[in-house]
Amino acid sequence: MKSLSQAILLSMTGGLVMNACQQKKEVAKPPNILIAIADDQSFAHTGFAGCRFVNTPGFDRVAHSGVYFNNCCAGSPGSAPSRSSLVTGRYHWQNEQSGQHASSWMKKYVPVVDVLEAGGYLTGYTGKGVDPFQYAENENDSLWRKGNAAGKAYNRHKYRKGDPSDPRTAAGIGATEYYANFRDFMQERKTGQPFYFWYGAAEPHRAYEKDSWKRNGKSLDMVDVPGFLPDDPEIRGDMLDYAVEIEWFDRHLSRMLNYLDSIGELDNTIVIVTGDNGMPFPRAKANCFEYGVHVPMAISYPAGFPAGRRVNDPVSFVDIVPTLLEMTGVKPDGMMPVSGRSIVNILRSKESGTVDNTKKYVFAGRERHSASRWNNLGYPQRAVRTAGNILIWNMRPELWPAGDPQALNPETNEPVPMYGIDKNGKHHSEQAFTDVDASPSKSFLIENYMKSDIRPYFDWAYEKRPEYELYDVAKDPFCLNNLSGNPEYAPIESELKAVLTAELEKSGDPRVVGPDREIFETYIRYSPIREFPKPDWAK
Repeated sequence: MKSLSQAILLSMTGGLVMNACQQKKEVAKPPNILIAIADDQSFAHTGFAGCRFVNTPGFDRVAHSGVYFNNCCAGSPGSAPSRSSLVTGRYHWQNEQSGQHASSWMKKYVPVVDVLEAGGYLTGYTGKGVDPFQYAENENDSLWRKGNAAGKAYNRHKYRKGDPSDPRTAAGIGATEYYANFRDFMQERKTGQPFYFWYGAAEPHRAYEKDSWKRNGKSLDMVDVPGFLPDDPEIRGDMLDYAVEIEWFDRHLSRMLNYLDSIGELDNTIVIVTGDNGMPFPRAKANCFEYGVHVPMAISYPAGFPAGRRVNDPVSFVDIVPTLLEMTGVKPDGMMPVSGRSIVNILRSKESGTVDNTKKYVFAGRERHSASRWNNLGYPQRAVRTAGNILIWNMRPELWPAGDPQALNPETNEPVPMYGIDKNGKHHSEQAFTDVDASPSKSFLIENYMKSDIRPYFDWAYEKRPEYELYDVAKDPFCLNNLSGNPEYAPIESELKAVLTAELEKSGDPRVVGPDREIFETYIRYSPIREFPKPDWAK
């Protein structure tokens, strides 16, 4: 018979063993996943990054409780190809139509949501999914995917225009009530079931309500105007309207975080917050410059990643899928081989700054963004970025990077006035440079392009560019001083050209390895197509 002291000791050690087992079981619990993706937001425009004219407590919360990446590169400076990379772990040029703007999603490009669902995860999305793509209408289609590559849609809850309780802060904000739809999704979850949810806001994509900033507590003196745009009240006001919509995206993110915290799931949730590409302004979105492909990125997972770190290692959208597969232990059955690399070692490290010296390069590119050139041509670009430099290869430098400077009148088939400027001097935004979203900033540059102080900004945004561009992004984040051909930077340029070429060859980029180097131009575009005059070089 055991003594009392032995019984107490056994009870204590047994309790310790049981507690240790319980802790081990909790650590082994599959992580939940919440991806929040803004539509058109550049890296500089979060409170955490030091932006003075935007408040982003949701993003800042994730950054403080996790890891903030100083050098995150989107898959592309345009939405569809960038989102394609995010859910497949592959460069958009590897995904055929499923990596191109407004084309079709092929069944064979299985997104990560499918394998997570097969692995027991509850999956869904609200707002904008992996778009814009054309999806099949029925499951019997042998080639095209039925259903969005973000998963099952949860978009039942909508705000009603004119409703006194409508909390929307600007007329340009969409009707989808993101947080309420997320709550619906969570209420379908079985006890203990892990979830994967994609929150895809339609903000801050244009169009904006002009001057919405005036009733949203903002003033023109708050704005830090990027160096590639003129410092004018028209530009400042446009940027503040952009900020109003970023804050709407962040408001719903904050509500989702608070909800997860209230039900005890936030600590076990990998939260990834980013933007699909840069701000919808001239020389930003649809360009491989910093403000086009460098996006905000914060990742938190309180149960698994040390908090409060800023990391300099370059990371890419193609790195997200292999990271999630490693964290969840789900097998990528049916998925095409990924090109990205898991960053779990960086996320689990306690270090800040440069964590993994072997992760030096990330890659991006674009093809057709919108119908903006004669014969529906795109503007093919490929880029490689390090923590300090970006090299851009403009593969067709004879083309206009922002789209042709004049369109054809669909009624008369005659060219409209150059730059779309009518006889009264006003610019019609859909008649020129249409790879740039119609906006006050776009029109301002065109309507004032004859002024000597505005002409440099016009040229930076719309004029043709050399085949190669090299920028020191630490010294020149606005990418205005092209260092390609500069003898001082020749070793860096040579290294980056070799690295970029090697990666494009390795990944089978048709633009480099063929046999059909123009195959991207043959893919169907399902969105409207504009007509343009035949250029001199094609005659």
